[in-house]
Amino acid sequence: MSLLPPEVHTALTGLLNTLQSPNNQARTAAEESLNNDWFLARPDVLLMGLVEQIQVSQESSTRSFGAVMFRKMATKTKRATIEGQQSNEQFTLLQPPQKVAIRQKLLECLQSETLPHVRHKIGDAIAEVARQYADNKENWSELLSVLFVASQSQDPGQRESAFRIFSTTPSIIEKQHEEAVLSAFTKGFKDSDVMVRISAMEAFSSFFISVQKKSQKTYYALVPEILNILPPLKESGDSESLTKALMSLIELAEEAPMMFKHLFHNLVQFSMSVIGDKELGDITRQNALELMGTFADYAPSLCKKDESYTSDMVTQCLSLMTDVGLDDDDAAEWKSSEELDAEESDLNHVAGEQCMDRLANKLGGSVVLPPTFQWLPRMISSAAWRDRHAALMAISAISEGCRDLMEGELDKVLGLVVPALRDPHPRVRWAGCNALGQMSTDFAGTMQEKYHNIVLTNIIPVLDSPEPRIQSHAAAALVNFCEEAEKTILEPYLDDLLSRLLRLLQSPKRYVQEQALSTIATIADSAETAFGKYYDTLMPLLFNVLREEQSKEYRLLRAKAMECATLIALAVGKERMGANSMELVQILGHVQQNITEADDPQSQYLLHCWGRMCRVLGSDFVPYLSGVMPPLMELASAKADIQLLDDDDQIAQVQQQEGWEMVPLKGKVIGIKTSVLEDKHMAIELIVIYAQQLEGAFDPYVMEIMDKVSLPGLAFFFHDPVRVASAKSVPVLLNAVKKAHSGPNDRTLERLWETVVEKLLEVLSAEPAIETLAEMYQCFYESVEVVGKNCLTQKHMQEFIESVKSTLEDYQTRVKQRADDRQETEEGEEEDEDILFAIEDDQTLLSDMNKAFHTIFKNQETSFLPAWRRLMPFYDAFINSSDSTQRQWSLCIMDDVLEFCGDQSWNYQDHIRQPLVAGMQDPIPANRQAACYGVGIAAQRGGVNWSSFAAESLPMLFAVCHLEQAREDDHVFASENACASIAKILQTNSSKVQNVQEVVNHWLTTLPVLNDEEAAPYAYMFLAQLIDQRNPAVLASPDVAKQCFVVIALALEAETLQGQTAQRAAASGKQLLQTAGIDIRQALGTLGPETQQSVAAYFT
Repeated sequence: MSLLPPEVHTALTGLLNTLQSPNNQARTAAEESLNNDWFLARPDVLLMGLVEQIQVSQESSTRSFGAVMFRKMATKTKRATIEGQQSNEQFTLLQPPQKVAIRQKLLECLQSETLPHVRHKIGDAIAEVARQYADNKENWSELLSVLFVASQSQDPGQRESAFRIFSTTPSIIEKQHEEAVLSAFTKGFKDSDVMVRISAMEAFSSFFISVQKKSQKTYYALVPEILNILPPLKESGDSESLTKALMSLIELAEEAPMMFKHLFHNLVQFSMSVIGDKELGDITRQNALELMGTFADYAPSLCKKDESYTSDMVTQCLSLMTDVGLDDDDAAEWKSSEELDAEESDLNHVAGEQCMDRLANKLGGSVVLPPTFQWLPRMISSAAWRDRHAALMAISAISEGCRDLMEGELDKVLGLVVPALRDPHPRVRWAGCNALGQMSTDFAGTMQEKYHNIVLTNIIPVLDSPEPRIQSHAAAALVNFCEEAEKTILEPYLDDLLSRLLRLLQSPKRYVQEQALSTIATIADSAETAFGKYYDTLMPLLFNVLREEQSKEYRLLRAKAMECATLIALAVGKERMGANSMELVQILGHVQQNITEADDPQSQYLLHCWGRMCRVLGSDFVPYLSGVMPPLMELASAKADIQLLDDDDQIAQVQQQEGWEMVPLKGKVIGIKTSVLEDKHMAIELIVIYAQQLEGAFDPYVMEIMDKVSLPGLAFFFHDPVRVASAKSVPVLLNAVKKAHSGPNDRTLERLWETVVEKLLEVLSAEPAIETLAEMYQCFYESVEVVGKNCLTQKHMQEFIESVKSTLEDYQTRVKQRADDRQETEEGEEEDEDILFAIEDDQTLLSDMNKAFHTIFKNQETSFLPAWRRLMPFYDAFINSSDSTQRQWSLCIMDDVLEFCGDQSWNYQDHIRQPLVAGMQDPIPANRQAACYGVGIAAQRGGVNWSSFAAESLPMLFAVCHLEQAREDDHVFASENACASIAKILQTNSSKVQNVQEVVNHWLTTLPVLNDEEAAPYAYMFLAQLIDQRNPAVLASPDVAKQCFVVIALALEAETLQGQTAQRAAASGKQLLQTAGIDIRQALGTLGPETQQSVAAYFT
């Protein structure tokens, strides 16, 4: 029975018909009426009317469209009209009786509808209403019982609809009795109707993901029933249903791969049969491959243990990779195509390549290489070009993940790859270039140092290939090689390389010219001053390209020419360029003035070109800032372009445009124009370059940038990189002001700092992203460092501590959550990569927070203590934690108290002494280092109260120096800090040390200090003091004197000693030899030839 008068339905029927009209004018008028006369004026009547249209209309199209419109209107946000009132979705704003009546009618519509496509639309509408109830923590009591009844209905359509709604809103069944859920899903998986079985799988996947980890194991028992759904789908050739089923399995494998443990081998065999079945659709085969790849991602140990997984996967991947160029055997179409970046992600050969990459990265070289190299030699020598192409692409795909093992076999790998550069088939030659380019990146260093002759003498001639695509790809591979090569390696090849690249600049294909310019630019960047020889040949060519007024299609070419010219300028320097530097700046200015279209690629390139020219010209660039800054400021101060997209048509329309990202939010989609945000980020990064290079000369722009860009950017929550770049900009802008206003009575920096520090302290409490919060702490301490001594008030320091307290509480919550999650992880299940990244982010955060404490103590000294001691419970908890990262964090802070608070640090000795003792015996080298440093600094700066403790610590410091692994890379910094701390104790507290001479003799055995540049000066200045005093320890015998000289020479070679400290140590070394009567040439002769050469200047 209708609750609304007939005239309402008449009006609404007419409106719905007009909204579907092909007449744009009529449809637009109807949309305005819908919004103004219905949605805004009487939304309750609109929603009830739409439901009744679904219920009573005889036209299936009206029922279907009515359901779509109901969903759209029910979820449309009604903006708040009263200040303080929240905006909300329309259905939730209805009165309770109206909501009850509407949802009752929706359920009646679902039960009575006979047409599947209409019933699906009604189900979608119900799901959206259910979501709103769930979001608002409200209960739709009768929905669950109706759906459970529907899931047992005689009508398969009703059963399917029930599972479809469960799939969309799984939270409505989460709290129900497990037995009922198990029973409902079991029946669904065994349903006689294939669509019900698939919907049940989709619903189960959504439900399973929504329940807590500890509850998931209850549902592992359903795995056999789920897997039994698959074989009949394959046997019937039902690719569409099999694809859906596999997608649900992929979701489950991501969430809980170990649930399949007992039937994993069966699933592997089935998946391989799907991947290899060419009668099935490509997407279905690729989904089976994706399922298997997901297990490699989330449970690599499970895959490694399976007897056939790796060999079968490698075989199937390589097979898919031969599925290339099927209708283009001679590559005629491929050669003529200029769409080099054509979208190919849905092609079999690309899926195979990507999966090989995942297998190598997740399972490792020892697992993947043996089965791969069972195939590759045969494939590379095959008569079929597709086999050869696949083999080369496989090498490209696995080289990163198999780096450690392949690096020792590069001779053999190159023996397979290099001959392909002369293959008769062009696509094989292209794949050979691709493999060499990828290997140049993945084996960076080794490829350039050991194999430059093999690589370059073979790939440089490929630049003269008859096919433009191969010319371009060879040039692109050279970019990878050259950007990792030292100039001494490149220099012998430059003549041949650049003469061929110059010929490519004359190519009739524009993309070849563009790539040649990019390659030349990379070579200039790597060859640096060695490129000067080619300057006179290349720069005039580039100037000609830039001076020519060319049509629109040449804009990218001109942009690449600008990039190339400015990189060459950076390589050869201002003096070599002479008058050309100003000429180039003028050309860039001319290009900028003639840019009229927003999509002109020259705009972005130009911004980077200006940045390079600033680095080339230094202060000579200042006059050009007035032209450069306005477009840069326009980008840097851009607002976020965000749209709330209500329906599928709007979403589709925005998705067709480049540079947009879609973010789902409560049943809607928010469109964010990321291209604007990326430009904003880039512009702020360039501002940082200008401020760093020009310092005080950049001052006229600082206030506007700080006001309109940097400080607002710290809270630009639409884009993390913008916040990071803004944080990087603040200290360099402060430094520019400091350099420009250094007069004794100039308060410009002080006034700016008053504004800046308030904002920085605010973002320390507001920043939600852990990685970005670390950047905010870095911004804070770098800014304090710039502004200097006593720049923080007590209020500032209290606010800082309050922010730290909040950050540490959040950190402890995350650590506890990870520990709880780890307990739920099953044996063999890989720790989620996101968790590993999160742990790394937290470690970075604590590290940057440590540096902030250090900087504040350095600049505020004891005035920081009143605020600092409020966190004493955290310091104590962390310093006694089983987590080594927490112990290190707290030890470093105690070191700062000792270093900067002098004898007042003794007030906290109960919190410092025992942790330092424990820290010197900590199994983690970084913690031993922090503790050893702390003992030394206590002796040096802590005053008389600390002297006994320092002396008592000597045995533990010696123990650190004499650990078996003391000189290994991971441990050497701890050992060297212990050595330096012993020196500090002997220098400042020798009166408290028993048997001083014996300790000094023993200390000499802890040298040399060759890694820690902070520890070395203390150790060697003490050694110099011993030499000056003619201490018996250094003159005990000629061998001892000679050994002391050697440790000084080694430190000079390692450059841990610099400047006056190095000169002082060298002089002491010479003095020691003279005193001991040892010829300096004889002593130098005991050193290796390289050491002699590097230190000779100090002693001759």
